[in-house]
Amino acid sequence: MCNLYSIKTDPRGYFDALAAVEDQANSLTVDKDYAAPGKPGFVVRQEAGSRVLSTMRWGFPTRKPRKRPAREGEMPFLYDWWTNARNMQSNMWKPWLLKAEHRCLVPFTRFAEPKAAVDRQGPGDTNWWFTVADQETPCFAGLWKFDQDHDRVYAFCTTEPNPLVAPRHPKAMPVILLAEDQDRWLTAPIDEAVALLQPYPSQLMAVR
Repeated sequence: MCNLYSIKTDPRGYFDALAAVEDQANSLTVDKDYAAPGKPGFVVRQEAGSRVLSTMRWGFPTRKPRKRPAREGEMPFLYDWWTNARNMQSNMWKPWLLKAEHRCLVPFTRFAEPKAAVDRQGPGDTNWWFTVADQETPCFAGLWKFDQDHDRVYAFCTTEPNPLVAPRHPKAMPVILLAEDQDRWLTAPIDEAVALLQPYPSQLMAVR
């Protein structure tokens, strides 16, 4: 599933586009123009009636034991990062989906799905890159929480692939919100929110 997407490194590009204010308790610095599992990305959440832009770590962490004994100074476990939320009845996702204050927007510029070997044209040609044509600042439908270390983490929801994505990644695609549905995702009752977990119209997307 999608474990790589591009972002703007300058948060000022999101304030006006997403009608958000800066999170005063959170640094907005990101080092790369992409997000990857366990790394920071931008997130917009609703707080006290306003949209707030924060950075959070991408992925709900779960601990797994090491395959070898920990060396001196190492933790006795490793983290797996659950970056994509699919089964909304799972206890991993359902508690946060039910709470509107734990839904969020995850802005992106494009997202990647790995190419099958037969589709690759060279050593560096490993991904399909998908873009949204009708929005300057598209957003995934996301969920966020505090992890066991009291850090904010997020993931985004996935759904059935549309006709553009399906031939290249038949398992699933990220839920991309129509611009007019962003407020509903952040504030609506659960039944309305779940109804938004649909494939984005393929005619409004492109791939290369």
